[in-house]
Amino acid sequence: MSQSLRVIFAGTPDFAAASLRALLASQHSVVGVYTQPDRAAGRGRKLTASPVKVLAQSHDLPVHQPESLRTPEAQAQLASLDADLMVVVAYGLILPREILDTPRRGCINVHASLLPRWRGAAPIQRAIEAGDSESGVTLMQMDEGLDTGDMLLTRRTPIEADTTGGSLHDTLAELGGEALIETLDALAGPGLTAQPQPDDGVTYAAKLSKAEAELDFREPTATLAARIRAFNPWPVAWCALGDERLRLWLAEPGAPRATRRTPRRHPARARRRRAAHRLWRWRAARDPGATARRQAPGRRRTIAGPGRPLHRRHTTRNT
Repeated sequence: MSQSLRVIFAGTPDFAAASLRALLASQHSVVGVYTQPDRAAGRGRKLTASPVKVLAQSHDLPVHQPESLRTPEAQAQLASLDADLMVVVAYGLILPREILDTPRRGCINVHASLLPRWRGAAPIQRAIEAGDSESGVTLMQMDEGLDTGDMLLTRRTPIEADTTGGSLHDTLAELGGEALIETLDALAGPGLTAQPQPDDGVTYAAKLSKAEAELDFREPTATLAARIRAFNPWPVAWCALGDERLRLWLAEPGAPRATRRTPRRHPARARRRRAAHRLWRWRAARDPGATARRQAPGRRRTIAGPGRPLHRRHTTRNT
């Protein structure tokens, strides 16, 4: 059985809380929790604790909420926890070199993508928006770059036709917790061999903004459908419908609906019929008796078409 590690956990949102929950259920010891300071939220702008803080306090864990980790005071406080390892999951603060070097085994990160694809702030949504067929989590040894550290473990999951940003978030949160414990157990036992990230296939997941949620229907339907799913539940894709703003939560591209058609007719014949009808109306206006003659049995009908001379087609005459 592998030994227990002394772990500092750093994270803020629900995605990070899933990893902390898995860590608390493992053999490893959480010696301190770092999370963002309480922020104003909701219509009342009331100071609200992060999901990680709420979970940590429910387990009587010491919680630290520095505005920055660059100050000597914050760095001394973290060093006093005497940790083997620091786990970082969607924390929201940059870790300077002094922090990265403090734990005996350094710092590892749970990242919600298959690195090196989708480094950056919004890997879950960007994977769906781009039409990727799969996503996953990567455990990496942290360095000073933006998600550039050596990879320790990767776990994959498919992106289905109905996958949304919210559903993939929840799937990867649980997968990340499982992969974290697998990684910690391996580091505490036989160890893991870290692999450098390949140079090919690097993409960056830019932070989401409300401005990009407006749909442009000149884009392909598959692109729009993917964006709608990616931006569910935030920032929520929308389009204008008259004076209203229509929010879209789910969409599926498909073949254009068949136009309702009458039985197949030859276009040229249809044009000639229309031209003949126009010609008849003109004649009827000049010659009121034309109606009677037109309806007389056995009369020949005059058919015309655009750009072609009049010609006659014979019908059966009564004899």
